Amino acid sequence: MALLQISEPDASPTPHQRKLAVGIDLGTTHSLVATVRHSVPEVLPDAQGRFLLPSAVRYLSAQHTKIGFEALHEQNKFPLDTLVSVKRLMGKSLEDAQQTRIPYKLDQFGQSVSIVTEHATVTPVEVSSQILRTLRERAEATLGGSIVGAVITVPAYFDDAQRQATRDAARLAGLNVLRLLNEPTAAAVAYGLDHTQEGLFAVYDLGGGTFDFSLLKLSKGLFEVVATGGDTALGGDDFDALIAQHFLDQSADKTLTETDYRHLLSASKRLRENLTDVESTSIETDLTGAFAHLSLSRAEFDIMAKALVKQTLECAMRALDDANLEPGAVQDIVLVGGATRMPLIRQAVEAFFKRAPRCTIDPDEVVALGAALQANSLVGNRAPGDDWLLLDVTPLSLGIETMGGLVETIITRNSTIPVARAQEFTTYKDGQTAIALHVLQGERDLAQDCRSLAKFELRGITPMVAGAARLKVTFQVDADGLLSVSAREEVSGVEASVTVKPSHGLTDDEISKMLTDSMSEAKNDSTMRMLREQQVDSTALIESVLAALLKDHDLLSSAERDQIDTQILLTQEVLKSDNVDLIKDQTHQLSQVTDAFAARRMDRSIRAALTGKTLDQL
Repeated sequence: MALLQISEPDASPTPHQRKLAVGIDLGTTHSLVATVRHSVPEVLPDAQGRFLLPSAVRYLSAQHTKIGFEALHEQNKFPLDTLVSVKRLMGKSLEDAQQTRIPYKLDQFGQSVSIVTEHATVTPVEVSSQILRTLRERAEATLGGSIVGAVITVPAYFDDAQRQATRDAARLAGLNVLRLLNEPTAAAVAYGLDHTQEGLFAVYDLGGGTFDFSLLKLSKGLFEVVATGGDTALGGDDFDALIAQHFLDQSADKTLTETDYRHLLSASKRLRENLTDVESTSIETDLTGAFAHLSLSRAEFDIMAKALVKQTLECAMRALDDANLEPGAVQDIVLVGGATRMPLIRQAVEAFFKRAPRCTIDPDEVVALGAALQANSLVGNRAPGDDWLLLDVTPLSLGIETMGGLVETIITRNSTIPVARAQEFTTYKDGQTAIALHVLQGERDLAQDCRSLAKFELRGITPMVAGAARLKVTFQVDADGLLSVSAREEVSGVEASVTVKPSHGLTDDEISKMLTDSMSEAKNDSTMRMLREQQVDSTALIESVLAALLKDHDLLSSAERDQIDTQILLTQEVLKSDNVDLIKDQTHQLSQVTDAFAARRMDRSIRAALTGKTLDQL
């Protein structure tokens, strides 16, 4: 008699039908691909058993490349054709990219940037797609089938342009993106599911090119990001650049060729990595045909790196302030990213939080493992017990410009995503048939101090008196952090919408300054908002009085008309000043002298409405 096959609990009776999904950590320095097999997340190796794939591409031509270790080994020999750390250029304009420390020849590509090598001109998206394609092929070869979908991780501070560039790269690589997942959140998924901890956690993520800090509240399967902070232009590469600059300052020749500088950066990286395990180290590198002997102690490195470490902790403090928390409220700290192996980082984090950070999972692998768990769930492979929920947040506030150049926030900073919020607005002038909408990002009160994301118009509104129209503006941020804005006038039914896909990302200065400026300029912003709001109210009153005078001037005596005209002129004059109290007082006086006029207009309107009507009709 044939034996009946019985599957283990929660296991598929037809395992071959399990959908293949992967999580990909597209890193600045290294990239990884992971999947879930037998309910356990694991990083997939290449044919040589190596888990990490260097994020390096060497171009032999536009169509022929070497990727990963093969490219990295030839970096010193072909520095101009071997591209590394291109993640720092994703979604950037040419101007922004030129402010980075990446030693490439850059050129304009539409409103974005391209990299000019000796054999090809390519975009950061194309370079990233080569890395992603290699990881896809590795996964398909290992798993023996086609990949249904992938979760790709991005820094929490990646803006819309940078996220869209990542999606474009994945599409070029033949990947179906299930969602983009913030790197710190992916790490929390890995740790939270492995250890079933509850409480407030901090994720300190220092990679090759970016720094992210997130506060996450973990409770019974709920992953909620409380606050985020970070810098898209701060990572291990910057520590390497410090070491390189240190040796350059000591050199008699203060200038290096582009090739020599690449060699020096590569040597600096090896020195930094060696100092993880030893107190001092030395290395030789080839500079312009001669060997240069470089030596460095951990004590020397710690001194020169102190400012960069402090910069990361300042980002952490801002996130804590946003959540109204002190460092002592954090139950545990998770270290993510290869750069966190530096002893100085671990010591600084421990001193800041007054507790040793957690690093039981390989900091290079933890993000990919978390992404794999998310991907496995999204394709429907989740077991009944895996009922966790993941909630990300918006890093900056979103809103629109209103009269007076003011910002009306619709989605506040650190709002949980995906999120959709709506707010009603109205028209400013009588007979208005169109409305211009200006979408903004930032924490300041004035539109001029925030970042412009998009502009669009809503036309075809039925002419009505000012304030009668009902305009509903809806902001929606999806799970990938991408924004769409729609506007609908409820009376006429006309609507318009825009998907915010900017052509380039925030500059490094903008990223670091947007939050600090909002705090340092808070008092000035508040004063300016009061001034602008009062100016708008006063201007609206003047315009309504002038319109009323044009229509019903016969209701006034000459003396009354002169008095009103005088008050209008005085109000127009004080509007030129920046004295809020003076404008407010004068506006009040104008309102007082027009009260009787407004009452007579109301009586006339009522009489007109009642003329010819019987009591039965009322």
